[in-house]
Amino acid sequence: MSFYRFNTKKKSKYGSIKVDGYDSMKEKRRADTLKILQNSGHISELKEQVSFNLCPAQYVIGFNGKQICARREMKYIADFTYIKEGQYIVEDCKGFRTDKYKQKKRLMKRIYNIEIFET
Repeated sequence: MSFYRFNTKKKSKYGSIKVDGYDSMKEKRRADTLKILQNSGHISELKEQVSFNLCPAQYVIGFNGKQICARREMKYIADFTYIKEGQYIVEDCKGFRTDKYKQKKRLMKRIYNIEIFET
């Protein structure tokens, strides 16, 4: 067993590299662009990593009388939200659309009537 193996960083599942606190270089570039747009007045109220609750946690009482979590809560965390021309925009930088993401995108449309803008 080699010892150097434990000192290496774990690679991202899809090969993205974290840059300055962002999950990928693409997300960092988009954040920089959006900050410039906000400073120039094209967009307003720029926020990062905004959480939307899609399904609250559900609990049941077990046989022993204790409360058991039957279903964990489901959240969607948007990369960016902002106002452009009076419209609320939810944006996500995507390199690969997973099945879980597709499910959350559909729920965002149904629950909040928000279409996620993908870059």
